[in-house]
Amino acid sequence: MTITHLHQVELARRWKLSPRTLERWRWLGQGPRHLKIGGRVVYTLEDVEAFEADSVRSSTSSGHRA
Repeated sequence: MTITHLHQVELARRWKLSPRTLERWRWLGQGPRHLKIGGRVVYTLEDVEAFEADSVRSSTSSGHRA
């Protein structure tokens, strides 16, 4: 089994966010699960896709998830 990892810049590019937004989310305990290996932060593609699936809303009244 191969596990694909995304670096912070790659995930920021995927979601069209600033890498600083991902840093803030980590500090606040928000966003997808991450690993810190040798001082570098990486996200597994599986965790990113799970976070995306969990963030799907059918309307704006579906609530806000932090």
